[in-house]
Amino acid sequence: MKKLIFINAVLLSFLLSGCSSDRQWQNLIKDDLSNWEQLNGTAPFELIDGEIVGTTVLNSPNSFLCTKENYSDFILEFDTWFDPQMNSGVQIRSESRADYQNGRVHGYQVEMDPSERAWSGGIYDEARRGWLYTLDKNPEGQKALKVGEWNHYRVEAIGKSIRTWINEVPCADLIDGMTPSGFIALQVHGIGRDSSRVGLQVKWKNIRIITEDPAEYATPYEPVIPQYSYLDNELTEREKEEGWKLLFDGATSEGWMNAKSKTFPIGGWEIKEGTLTLNPETKGTDGGGDIVTVDKFKNFELIVDFKYSTGGNSGIKYFVDIESDNGSRASIGCEYQILDDRQNPDAKAGIEGNRTLAGLYDLIAPANKRDNGANQWNRAIIVVNGSKVRHWLNGQLNLEYDRSTPAWKELVAASKFKNIPGFGEAEEGRILLQDHGNMVSFKNIKIREI
Repeated sequence: MKKLIFINAVLLSFLLSGCSSDRQWQNLIKDDLSNWEQLNGTAPFELIDGEIVGTTVLNSPNSFLCTKENYSDFILEFDTWFDPQMNSGVQIRSESRADYQNGRVHGYQVEMDPSERAWSGGIYDEARRGWLYTLDKNPEGQKALKVGEWNHYRVEAIGKSIRTWINEVPCADLIDGMTPSGFIALQVHGIGRDSSRVGLQVKWKNIRIITEDPAEYATPYEPVIPQYSYLDNELTEREKEEGWKLLFDGATSEGWMNAKSKTFPIGGWEIKEGTLTLNPETKGTDGGGDIVTVDKFKNFELIVDFKYSTGGNSGIKYFVDIESDNGSRASIGCEYQILDDRQNPDAKAGIEGNRTLAGLYDLIAPANKRDNGANQWNRAIIVVNGSKVRHWLNGQLNLEYDRSTPAWKELVAASKFKNIPGFGEAEEGRILLQDHGNMVSFKNIKIREI
């Protein structure tokens, strides 16, 4: 009997920890829209029967109806309906400053996406870094939105954690500390000159927020969906539990060495403000060169944030062997291409784009690519599981291949690697960051062996 009472008490405590009464909630829809202000675009917002209704118009940038108050830690809930022909979103912890793109609204956006990619509930960094959390690795979350119907959203932004749910299905689990506070805004997406999309509507109702002790009412944490962290050179507790380790600590060259000399270069590679940068101006006569990890890796998931310069060229190589043939293959490996596709002529070389950003250099062209551009941070993910490999860029899967198939051998035979026996077929190797003579920076380099 005592055991049953204890179990019931624990269950009740668990249920209450994520609950709240109406007293904690503040309604953000009043009798009028006086607590909101419109920024950027000209799409009209109206309050109709307790619902905020936004309508698309021609020749307008994105329009935002923004709270006049800023919020830091909170729990936000709202119901929304939007035309299946348009996407939209709700900004959180967002800003509009005269010194940033002339007042353009920027910050975290909780996505409302009726398209087949189904990223509703994901996190987009509006007018800044682009996608931070897509749902390609969360298939259950992709099913949560009911297109063309009213949907219920919940957002918990507490500390550096931002989590989202749609219709009680977990969608995003993001860790990021760039903007701790800002306004909430409702978006009507611009339609440019597409007259066929004039008059499309998006609606919100039951918008409410908890700002006092939101952690007390937060949903108990369960690692049921992937967690994406953008903390600089720092692992979250969950990442540590899942076996991730940093390959760059943000302050030293520990774990890295020149691919040929096996010592870290005295010039060329700089470590400043948490980034590892190849700076051609500091190479001198003996500095720089490709650097590799001291350790070798077999099956792994690798995350690297990188920033290439205008016209830049570099790469992340894997399965690198610095010992064979007296070190003659020290800079050879399968390469995740880093390239300014817009400015570097190598983007038009090779075959059908197989030398462009996120591609497998000179072998496979990437697809579905979203490039944040030169001098902006991008995120590469490389997953190796046996003979199967995948490349990701900024949350989107770009390519996948199998190194054990006849098709692989045919690809190699038609590439610049055709005279290298067994190219790309090694079971393990080192990770390499390339010195291609152009400035490129790296941070948040972390790996999980699988």
